[in-house]
Amino acid sequence: MDKAYLVLENGTVFEGEAFGALGQSLGELVFATGMTGYQETITDPSYAGQIVIQTAPHIGIVGMNERDEESSKIWVAGYVVKDPSRMASNFRAERTLQSDLIAQAVVGISNIDTRALTIMIRDAGAMRAGIFSGDAIKSNAEMIAKVNEAPEMKGRKLSDVVTTPNRYTISAKGGRIGSVAILDLGIKKSTLEHLSERGLDVQVFPADVDAKTLLAEKPDAVFFSNGPGDPEASNAQVELLREVLRAGKPFFGICFGNQLLGRALGFDTYKLAFGHRGINQPVMHADTGRVEVTAHNHGFAVKLEGDQAQSPAGFGLVKVSHRGLNDGVVEGLECQDIPAFSVQYHPEAAAGPHDSHYLFDKFIQMIKERR
Repeated sequence: MDKAYLVLENGTVFEGEAFGALGQSLGELVFATGMTGYQETITDPSYAGQIVIQTAPHIGIVGMNERDEESSKIWVAGYVVKDPSRMASNFRAERTLQSDLIAQAVVGISNIDTRALTIMIRDAGAMRAGIFSGDAIKSNAEMIAKVNEAPEMKGRKLSDVVTTPNRYTISAKGGRIGSVAILDLGIKKSTLEHLSERGLDVQVFPADVDAKTLLAEKPDAVFFSNGPGDPEASNAQVELLREVLRAGKPFFGICFGNQLLGRALGFDTYKLAFGHRGINQPVMHADTGRVEVTAHNHGFAVKLEGDQAQSPAGFGLVKVSHRGLNDGVVEGLECQDIPAFSVQYHPEAAAGPHDSHYLFDKFIQMIKERR
């Protein structure tokens, strides 16, 4: 096996074996805690610019298949696993994880102590890192220098990298209820399916669309998707959302869309130490006291002290609808004076859990009430 090195910006170097393509990969090093759903993870556009550590030790046994892809490609900048499966053993498998990583030039590393690495990130916070294999291997000093030259995630705008280049439409399935305009900031296929299957004609717009163009289609509602990057670097989308809210359109945002709603309402966002990533994150629903097990992928959050506050931007009262139980992070916003709400997590959760599918039904009900 070819040697590979994982190099952290703090100077730590892990030696392992190459997994996937040979070469060099740079990005923000983060960990994902799901024991399943690795295909949904690596094809999620929200992971653009990030090197992902899988905390589950054995990865790849169920292979890869077209149905479970959340987008058209693998988006992770690099991939770190402890023990990759030597074969794909599942009736739905069409390819192996290794073959897809190689085919899409994704550089990875295996057979390192991912538990020690995860603890390091948990204690020190997410940091820049690089994976080096093949001809990319240099001296430790040279590789560390490469890592420290890489851009930090804070301040990065990545929606333009992951968005659709052209507008497209998906027709409603079953009885038509209305239409929704979606700002594609890195949307997942499962989200589109949830909306169209509930009777919505889905109009997907590139991230750089302006409010006039989007609202000219007279959508019954607007949806902002998940996506990568720093919400403080997305001022144009924040202004677009303010126009949507002023127009009185029902709004639902998830993940990055939640952060942009927070900013549009006038609240600040901030970078988490190591973020939330995985399909086993507990969240409390404030109104019911119900605990949902949810899927997450975010490194930033909305800053809102207390359980409610007036919108500094003039949109009325805003309640914190959900909070993360591990650290109290704001995981949902619900406006009391305008038809708008959002959650920080991923209610589509294709790999599970399905506790939060009701949020799509809530969106549909909001549309029906406003028509």
